Amino acid sequence: MESSTAPVLVSRDEQVPAVSVVTLNRPERRNALTVELKEALLAALEQVAADPEVRAVVLAGTGRSFCVGQDLGEHVESLRGNAGTSFSTVEKHYNPIVTAIATMPKPVVAAINGGAVGAGLGFALACDLRVAAESATFATAFAAIGLTADSGLSATLVHSLGAARATELLLLGESFDAAQALASGLVRTVVPADQVLAAALDLARTLAAGPTLAYAEIKKAVAVGAVSSLDTVLANEAAGQARLGVTRDHREAVEAFLAKRRPEFEGR
Repeated sequence: MESSTAPVLVSRDEQVPAVSVVTLNRPERRNALTVELKEALLAALEQVAADPEVRAVVLAGTGRSFCVGQDLGEHVESLRGNAGTSFSTVEKHYNPIVTAIATMPKPVVAAINGGAVGAGLGFALACDLRVAAESATFATAFAAIGLTADSGLSATLVHSLGAARATELLLLGESFDAAQALASGLVRTVVPADQVLAAALDLARTLAAGPTLAYAEIKKAVAVGAVSSLDTVLANEAAGQARLGVTRDHREAVEAFLAKRRPEFEGR
């Protein structure tokens, strides 16, 4: 792991080294996003995505928050300097970060230990599964500062909650709590704050032992299915099954089923 003062920490789970933990590390600022942190986060995500030994990833935050979005102190300095270029960070940082999470060919679990606001909420919803602390809170927050959404929220909120509720959350910016997030299906489970990382790791360990090639195809299929016609969805599913059908993992799973034993997946 990097120095504890680094803006993003990358470590391996001691129990299951195939699980990597990427941690936002600005607890004194509730993991607000500076250029330094965004660049470090993108590099860390690209690192674990490319590592063949990593089979599942946990995205976490230090301190009392997951991520409260853009550091407005840094942002206002940018506005004062050259407002016309202040939002290059969306294409340079936010979009690639969300893309790296959403398209990573391995499952990503968000460990939401506290506030997930703005881009922080976007990052959490880009993950495949989410575990939240009982004390966690969520908000979009963009309209309050005269902006529209970024980090994919205009899509992920719609896909998760429907257009009416997504519009309500984006227009009014009202916060909601972990119980509401659980009831609406935004998070998988809610646990005490001191158990969030452990619960996320347990989930990631289960995924790391599973058919990671199939998980990658499932992520792609869901992404296509959310925006495509039925013909395109069916063709994409057929192509994915054809790719998986010739893998060692598929053969192993079928043989294990017939032999009434647990399959051992290797990601090949």
